[in-house]
Amino acid sequence: MKATGIVRRIDDLGRIVIPKEIRRTLRIKEGDPLEIFTDREGEVILKKYSQVGELGKFAAEFAESLAQTSGHGVCITDRDQIVAAAGGMKKEYIGKTISDVLENMINERESILAGKTPERHVELTNGESKPDVPQVITPILCGGDAIGSVILSGKDRSVKMGETENALAKCAAGFMGRQMEQ
Repeated sequence: MKATGIVRRIDDLGRIVIPKEIRRTLRIKEGDPLEIFTDREGEVILKKYSQVGELGKFAAEFAESLAQTSGHGVCITDRDQIVAAAGGMKKEYIGKTISDVLENMINERESILAGKTPERHVELTNGESKPDVPQVITPILCGGDAIGSVILSGKDRSVKMGETENALAKCAAGFMGRQMEQ
């Protein structure tokens, strides 16, 4: 654990304010769920809660199955990071923070089907260097909330993405969303 040197008091309602600098650094926004942990030494630990992350093993197996079926790279994200990847994308993407553009797409419930046009490409992580790879991105919705995304990505620019891949990503996102509701 890293000390910040910031001290806050608990108010009469039991609340504590997390400083703006820390919220910005950890990408914590108003309304984000936080999970509370305690340890034997009396420490209270707050951690961003991820519904998609709760199904980490399931998401990894699902991504692997989707990659084998489609022949494309697959990533499954929550609103902060890539929680599962398969089809040659695992080492490069797993556990990395998603780009601001992808986070905004998820929050806006925006889907994308990018064929060979690089101007429609969305960086999965900040500073990504594959601007011309075709991709399909569909948000995962659970109880009306956007909680993540399913991404199918071509391995190179010769791969074509079409309505079949779009339907496959929508089906996968719908299935993941229903798993979260249970």
